[in-house]
Amino acid sequence: MVDGRSLTVAGIRSAAFRTRPIELAVTGRERARRSQEFADRTAGERPLYGRSTGVGANRTVSVPGDSGDHAVRLLRSHAASTGERRSPERVRAMLVVRLNQLATGGSGVDPQVLDGLVAMIADDALPAVRELGSIGTGDLSALATTALALMGEGPTSSPVRHITGFGPADGLAFISSNAAVIADAALAVSSIQESAAAALVVAALTFHAVDGNAEAYSDGALRTTPFAGAADAARTMRSLIGADPFGSRRSGPSGRAAARIQDPFGLRAIPQVNGPVLDRVAEAAEVVSRLANAPTENPLVAVDDADPTGGVVAHHAGFHQAYLQMALDSLALAVAQSGQLVLARMATLIEPSFTGLPPFLGDGTPGASGVMVCEYVAASALGAMRAAAAPAGLQTVTLSRGVEEDASFASLAATQCLTIADRYRQLVACELVTAVRALRMLDRPPAGRIEEILARCAALPTDLRDRDLTEDLALAIDLLPALAELTGRPAPARS
Repeated sequence: MVDGRSLTVAGIRSAAFRTRPIELAVTGRERARRSQEFADRTAGERPLYGRSTGVGANRTVSVPGDSGDHAVRLLRSHAASTGERRSPERVRAMLVVRLNQLATGGSGVDPQVLDGLVAMIADDALPAVRELGSIGTGDLSALATTALALMGEGPTSSPVRHITGFGPADGLAFISSNAAVIADAALAVSSIQESAAAALVVAALTFHAVDGNAEAYSDGALRTTPFAGAADAARTMRSLIGADPFGSRRSGPSGRAAARIQDPFGLRAIPQVNGPVLDRVAEAAEVVSRLANAPTENPLVAVDDADPTGGVVAHHAGFHQAYLQMALDSLALAVAQSGQLVLARMATLIEPSFTGLPPFLGDGTPGASGVMVCEYVAASALGAMRAAAAPAGLQTVTLSRGVEEDASFASLAATQCLTIADRYRQLVACELVTAVRALRMLDRPPAGRIEEILARCAALPTDLRDRDLTEDLALAIDLLPALAELTGRPAPARS
């Protein structure tokens, strides 16, 4: 139910993958109606940017306040874009975010526009939204393209049965939003959240394979890193490997003495490196949720729920998404840093001095390559993650004859996080294939929840001969959601 108040990251992902139908709450539509009435009254009393004026550097140019032609011309001129068409999932997510924002009651648009969006979502008549056009100060191109599709002017993936008219107040108000960026951010955060949980489960397999030392996850060790994510990562590892909160000095799997007084960073630093990922995911999800439930239109024309007769008009810069950009940049850096530990753990798994197994977990044939190239694939994925983690916040630009002298580039941060989310899954899958192979070769008595984890990985092939492991990696990617569930974290909605 879209009500303008309670949309979450999980709800956005659910809409993206059509796991449940979308309905507009009566309260949300009523809020939009009262906002429209207030905007109409206000327009007769004072100038409103984009309704009685031009936009950007044309803000000083007056236009007839009742000119629907001005609104339509604005939509047509702002629909310019280029690049690849966005995936159906990203477009659906954008549509539900925009619908929810309009239901907050701050735009002044005709409620029929909300009805049009509901019909578009229900019919899966998706507009042809392209990649480029946003700089993190409003998704003007993407939303203008959507508006034209609602009007019957733009191409859609299936016919638009509910043609929506746009009046004088509806043009700028509809496109004055970062719905596409927020949608991308939600999908990226949701995916990273799942992979981060799965990464801990896979790390537990590696821990068991190399006789790791659980002392690094003890409550005593956590005194050195007093942060929620670190504690969460350590508790999760203890649960998965069957360790107690105290951790003896040399505590390995199944109660055996650990092989080392302290492990390499790939295992020892999990709380300190994976912990920040968990923290940054939680923070980014909070930012996304707040923005998805906020009226971001400029000007804001809002009616207070507690005072239906009053209202507020404010020209502002709420479209400047510095908060979102910073949350996403921070998340990207945290995930990219944690990726190095994945590669480090893989290095221990293919090293005989850690496992007692043949190099690269070969089948014993002289010179067998085993999983050698999985390490290369993982390094390739990590390289892409690092490149995509370059902070988008370092960007800025001055546009529209100098009147808009900054931009957040949250749009870039969001697409980079989508890239990182994809590569992170692939990276973790590489470790999963390697760790499962090692444990099968060791045939070691399981400890903690290792047996349960391996049971969920039964689909991975058992053939140890040198062969193409592409299909193994694809299967491993598909297994990550089921592994993530073992951590007890809520699973994101999936197709």
